[in-house]
Amino acid sequence: MTAQRPAPPPQPDADWLSFDPDPSKPGYLPPPGAVDAHCHVFGPGDVFPYAPERKYTPTDAGKEQLFALRDFLGFERNVIVQATCHGADNRALADALVAAGGRARGVATIRPGVSAAELADLHAAGVRGIRFNFVRRLADPKPDDYYLGLTDLVAELGWHVVVYFEAADLAERWGLFSNLPTVVVVDHMGRPDVSQPVDGPGFALYLRFLHENENVWSKVSGAERLSVSGPPQYADYVPFARRIIEAFPDRVLWGTDWPHPNMKSHMPDDGALVDLIPRIATTDDLQRRLLVDNPQRLYWEER
Repeated sequence: MTAQRPAPPPQPDADWLSFDPDPSKPGYLPPPGAVDAHCHVFGPGDVFPYAPERKYTPTDAGKEQLFALRDFLGFERNVIVQATCHGADNRALADALVAAGGRARGVATIRPGVSAAELADLHAAGVRGIRFNFVRRLADPKPDDYYLGLTDLVAELGWHVVVYFEAADLAERWGLFSNLPTVVVVDHMGRPDVSQPVDGPGFALYLRFLHENENVWSKVSGAERLSVSGPPQYADYVPFARRIIEAFPDRVLWGTDWPHPNMKSHMPDDGALVDLIPRIATTDDLQRRLLVDNPQRLYWEER
């Protein structure tokens, strides 16, 4: 019998774009200590296989490429977020965190049955939070009790919870998000409809959510995902991010979202995304809080 060859690694889905391998050098220079607080590592798939239950297969984007981009864009550190394509297998994440030598922290995905030893290993690697994904095209949302049980496990470690949802999901999950006993970080501003007025009722609900829950933080990343007007100015995204930063300067984070999974319309230039920062954080003080002080406090100070 002829020996079977090992199966090739999964190939990227044909309808997703690959990241830009040659971004422009940004004109904006981030302040010393700046953190790219939302980015990912994918694979490589032949070393860190993608989850069988994944909804998409990304282009491989390993730690070496991420760290090279970090340096090129002028950042000193990263927060690496586990994405759904790796499921709850956090090996690629942990490998990147260890390789970063203290210059990265992580947000993992865990499931019921995770052991105390596994959590301790993730903490030692640099994980400081877990992520819950409510976006139905990417994940299969669970009942509230599922998330509350996992949060109780990590609250003892001083970790926080990251939530990713569509704007329409906020009202449905308001009770859950408001009762999580940790810091809660919302990805991509809760995905507002930026084609609507910044003073409109949809975004007002999100601002009210932040006002009423002082433990809730917001990432102001995602220009390339949210914008209808498009690159390189992403003009419709800017007033939404600026409004959050000015209202909640001590509870905001920014990240590239490299390598930009699931992008179909265009693949952003990461240098152009960095050049958006002074348009949404319009003073040196706001920029330092957004890029240095806030991520330092959340990810590098032990709780």
